[in-house]
Amino acid sequence: MKAQSHKRLKAVLLTLTMSLVLAACGGTESSSSEASNPSGDGTIKLKVYAQHFDDDTSKPFDYAVEKLKEEMPNVEIELDAAVQDGYQKLKTYAATGNMPDIYFTDWSTLQTMAKSKNVELLDDYEATTEFKQNLNPGVESRLVAPDNHVYAYPDTGIEFQIIYYNKAIFEQVGIQTPIKTIDQMAEAAQKLKAAGFVPMSIFAKEKWITTAFYNGLVTREQPQGFGAIGQEGLKQLPEAFVTAAEQMKKLQQAGLFDANATNTNYDQASSLFYQGKAAMFVNGQWEIYSSQEKLGDQVDWMYWPAKDEATYEQSKYFINGAGAPQGYAVYPGSKNKDTAVEVAAFLAAKSAEYRYTQLGSPIVSPKVDLPIASDVPAMMQRVATELLPNAENYAQLLSNTAITNAINDGTQYIMVDSYTPEEFVESLNRVLDKEN
Repeated sequence: MKAQSHKRLKAVLLTLTMSLVLAACGGTESSSSEASNPSGDGTIKLKVYAQHFDDDTSKPFDYAVEKLKEEMPNVEIELDAAVQDGYQKLKTYAATGNMPDIYFTDWSTLQTMAKSKNVELLDDYEATTEFKQNLNPGVESRLVAPDNHVYAYPDTGIEFQIIYYNKAIFEQVGIQTPIKTIDQMAEAAQKLKAAGFVPMSIFAKEKWITTAFYNGLVTREQPQGFGAIGQEGLKQLPEAFVTAAEQMKKLQQAGLFDANATNTNYDQASSLFYQGKAAMFVNGQWEIYSSQEKLGDQVDWMYWPAKDEATYEQSKYFINGAGAPQGYAVYPGSKNKDTAVEVAAFLAAKSAEYRYTQLGSPIVSPKVDLPIASDVPAMMQRVATELLPNAENYAQLLSNTAITNAINDGTQYIMVDSYTPEEFVESLNRVLDKEN
């Protein structure tokens, strides 16, 4: 009897325990639902960390969000505007467990997020299958990473960096264009500085832009760009990379960059250019729209200079831009992950739609079956009719983060008087010897 009573008691306790567990689970599920839908009306709220700092970034995003309201009216977007800090704020979110549901970022940061399990693998989602089917030819590397995974949905195609210049300032100072050689660029820098201008404005507080400038010089003699130094067995920087470091230092010593460049952010650097205080500005081709709007016919872009005019003519159509994956990624811990994936793909597609139809940009990843609805800026017409049809090579992607980080650090250091090209080369060689 005692044994049977004991068994019955255990059964009752087990039943009671399971009831409590199920009740607790039900409470957790209700709490989670309320957290993601605080209004209780079925609205799904998603926080999106996205670029939203000028017309070129805010208008495509706003357009996509408006289209999303029509397509998915139950989804509400909370924008967390990205900071121009090389995605450091986003990395801080990851470190503190405060990630948004969807975030826009580049390949370098996506690699970091993959290691820390802060990015969803999108390979097997239906949205990814549809996105692949709708890609423009030649931009697969924007979607599919070198490890054959999909981490983010891109809106733009293969972007690249160019040098912008104020034609009125060049004419005032008496500088002939196009500038074809490093020596000509150094001479122009000295003339501009003597006339009271900042020769070239650059937001070198962000390491990626000094790296992009360096890569522009590298591609004059090595069209693969950084992709040429990720190969196994390469222990020392090839000559093209050594030459580019020496050239960048020569331009720095000639006064091309402002002395405070490494403490200058995008807003400060662009303001110098748009206010007529700087004669040149370096950024991606996406800056065409802002510069055309603010400077009108006074602004144009030039090709990267080379060691001599023959090399310049031979390499002018080597494009300083690689098809690295980037775009809208999804946080695996999102309470509405499946919806977030659909929304990420939608935002990318509609942002591309705006860029093509309203800005006239041909540099988009998804196909757009709508007509161009706006006048194309003259500088973008040059890109579309002069540069892209004649493009001979695009720089290739470097996926090794250790080498990339060393280049990022080194190119920023070159902007400082005390740092030498020899130190840059020695530092890179140490990393190459270890990594390759």
